[in-house]
Amino acid sequence: MEEAAARERKRPREGDAAPSAAAAAAGKSQYVYLPIADALKAPGARVYLFAAVSEIGATVRSRGTDFTLTLRIADQSRPAGISVTFFADNTALLPCVKSSGDVISLHNVVITMHGEFFVTFNKKFSSFALFEGKVSTECSPYQTSMKYHGTRYDNELLTQMRMWLAYNPPGLKDLELQLRSLKSDTTFDLVCKVLHVHEKKGEWIFYVWDGTDAPAAEFQAISDAEAVESSPLYLEEAPLPREVLCTMPCVGTVLRIFANRYLKEVFHLQKNIYWARFCNITCKQEFGIWKGILLTSSRVRLLSHEDGSVVDRLNRITDKVHRQPIASLPEASNIADVEYETIGYTTLMESLTHEQVTHKFKTLVRVVAAYPCRASELRLLMTGSYCLRLTLEDPTARIHAYVHKDDGAKFFGGFLSAEALIKKMNKLLGIPEEDEEGAPLTRNPPWIWCCLKSYCLDKNDPWGSRRYRIFATEIRD
Repeated sequence: MEEAAARERKRPREGDAAPSAAAAAAGKSQYVYLPIADALKAPGARVYLFAAVSEIGATVRSRGTDFTLTLRIADQSRPAGISVTFFADNTALLPCVKSSGDVISLHNVVITMHGEFFVTFNKKFSSFALFEGKVSTECSPYQTSMKYHGTRYDNELLTQMRMWLAYNPPGLKDLELQLRSLKSDTTFDLVCKVLHVHEKKGEWIFYVWDGTDAPAAEFQAISDAEAVESSPLYLEEAPLPREVLCTMPCVGTVLRIFANRYLKEVFHLQKNIYWARFCNITCKQEFGIWKGILLTSSRVRLLSHEDGSVVDRLNRITDKVHRQPIASLPEASNIADVEYETIGYTTLMESLTHEQVTHKFKTLVRVVAAYPCRASELRLLMTGSYCLRLTLEDPTARIHAYVHKDDGAKFFGGFLSAEALIKKMNKLLGIPEEDEEGAPLTRNPPWIWCCLKSYCLDKNDPWGSRRYRIFATEIRD
């Protein structure tokens, strides 16, 4: 590879003017492609580059009448890359890159210095061609600008670039995570589909999804009952409107990524059709809910549906709506029995987006909080004086569900003593028993099967007053 680049540098460099159309048509053009590092030594000159596209920006309208697009390109001489800004009268004349890692040939572009080096594509005399970056015998471009004429070196350079890309793919693959492998307090890249964008008081929230289940959280195991009783359903102040909620997928976790600044990509991401790469973001857990955070160094790259990383995600997403949570496999906890064994599995999000307000279903969840959970109050539940509110979660959603006072004895398996009630409640909440080393620091609620039915409190506001009730479910000894 280095020898090939050296041969390119030894070829005589031609003047800045483009060769004649006749020479180009005859395939005997005098273009000389320069490595990016060498091209940067000639600011203001028109140069010819052959490089890989490492980042794809958003198409926006310039301050004048043009449309503009910025790509980042890289080659062996400059793996960190350099930005290329394109201008055109309409968007159809701009490069439409299928995937990061595709190859672009640039003719008569200008090296510009404004704080840092970048490349300017002038619509009057510059031209481009786009080629697929994956190794292939096909050497024809999939898009060319009107003024573009190929050279006799194109096929050789394309093969070299594809070989380099095979061992040096764009993006920080070692820092790329999926939602199923999230880690707190680390920085990483995330390739995901943006489902919804919400803005409130200068803070932007991106709802993103890649079809996988985020890891189930462990909770702090403390003796304060109030802490176990309080577990919010949302990280933001209010849930999504129903018309937005119904666009959410029924499997896989939807992560909320928070940004305290406006991004130029927001206009495109608000269309809810784009996949994107969120670069150098971090995440943490709040009340057991994963929260993504955009740092000052974070960036967002738009991706096409043909991008290799997007295709890889789409190929892994199951078509089965009734997929069980990955974290519950190989089998769920056996601490609960349900009467309706033959009913199919439904995710919480599938229920939340169900077309009917009232329905029954069986689901696989964790009990992350309970109210009340003190022994004295649980005893009153047995007498029909209290309702028990449980906070249930699966990878898709978190809801409150009630054990009605008439069902308390059934749910706990009879009229039990205070000690027996607390023991069963601790099982549900994943609070382990104390050992010789003392009280445990964390609790990990088990996955349980349970039957739920929805109902509404106000017929005039059925969706706003909808509640969930646990039925036909019993906690084992």
